[in-house]
Amino acid sequence: MGIDTDIIAPENWQAALAALDWQVELGVSDWVLDEPVDRYALPDRLTPAAPAKAGASPPLAAPVVEKADPLAEARAMAATAQSLEALREVLASFDQCELKKGAKSTVFADGNPKARVLILGEAPGRDEDIEGRPFVGRAGQLLDLMFAAIGLSRSAPDPGQALYITNVLPWRPPGNRDPEPEEIAMMRPFLDRHIALVDPDFIVLMGNTPCKAALDQSGILRLRGQWTTAWGKPALPMTHPAYLLRTPAAKREAWADLLSLKARL
Repeated sequence: MGIDTDIIAPENWQAALAALDWQVELGVSDWVLDEPVDRYALPDRLTPAAPAKAGASPPLAAPVVEKADPLAEARAMAATAQSLEALREVLASFDQCELKKGAKSTVFADGNPKARVLILGEAPGRDEDIEGRPFVGRAGQLLDLMFAAIGLSRSAPDPGQALYITNVLPWRPPGNRDPEPEEIAMMRPFLDRHIALVDPDFIVLMGNTPCKAALDQSGILRLRGQWTTAWGKPALPMTHPAYLLRTPAAKREAWADLLSLKARL
């Protein structure tokens, strides 16, 4: 609404003020111009910046925070470890892997570090996460029986009869899912250093994940029983004991693989 200047004389300001008060009481908040205005077509109005004072320093830009490279950090940390105990400590302090947040334990290794045979597993399961040792559930019990049949044990003090066991990943994936390629790559520097410190004569790649980490290959049923090389060592892919529990008929092939390892020893 607006005031009709044709009926209110310019000099009669009291009448004009009364008319304005009357319109305010009616709820008028905006003046209506002679021509409509399309506010959607108006340019955005920016608040002008306050003029800088003479001699004032320009505003500082916000610092750019660079994200840490998990793989580079893993390499740097692993390289500092000069012993297995030091490697255990730096691995436990590595916080870039999301698996660590959901795990109860950092599962490092078990057995005799002077053993000629190193068994490389996939990742901890529920029982391993609880106890903090690799291969302690039903699959671990079967693994102990399998290698005892060729005279090897994780508790043997003699390196010629001993086993050393570790995993590609030290933390349990949620729901016992398969490790992701990015997780394997992130933990590979620690695994490389681990195997270099133990320096075994033979490596048993127990399952698909170790084959991916060591050979960049998968398909354990195709790879098993065929000697290859990993970390400069003779390596033997074998089916995981958990698979043997699900597929008892495959135990015959696993026994053949054990005999192949015994012959090499």
